[in-house]
Amino acid sequence: MILQVQRLIALKQYVGTFSEVIPAPPDKLILPLAEVEGDVRVEGEYEIYDDDSVGVTLKLVYALKGRCSYCLEDARAQVSYSYEALFVTDDSDDDNYRYDGVRLDLRPAVEDAFVFSQPEVLLCADCARPED
Repeated sequence: MILQVQRLIALKQYVGTFSEVIPAPPDKLILPLAEVEGDVRVEGEYEIYDDDSVGVTLKLVYALKGRCSYCLEDARAQVSYSYEALFVTDDSDDDNYRYDGVRLDLRPAVEDAFVFSQPEVLLCADCARPED
């Protein structure tokens, strides 16, 4: 997922949205005995600031299936996760994502959001039910 920042600035499109469906990052799944069912839908908004930094809000939506973390029965969860990121051109800024001022690759932020979005456990319907 690429944002052509210089082009957007030239078109005076300082604020906008994007949407894409991508395959799940195969090496970023951290929950054992689970897999992503289908693809990951990534939606987002961007805002280009005066200093050429770009604020991005991502929303990831996907289905996770696998074995229940408690009883090992089949389990499924729908995941919806929001993530905010700031992309900067300053090499000395270690707290934010970096881009070259022309072309912004959203992949590192999407991969981080995917890792952070995963639940600690995947529960089947029986194990997820609260005790009476």
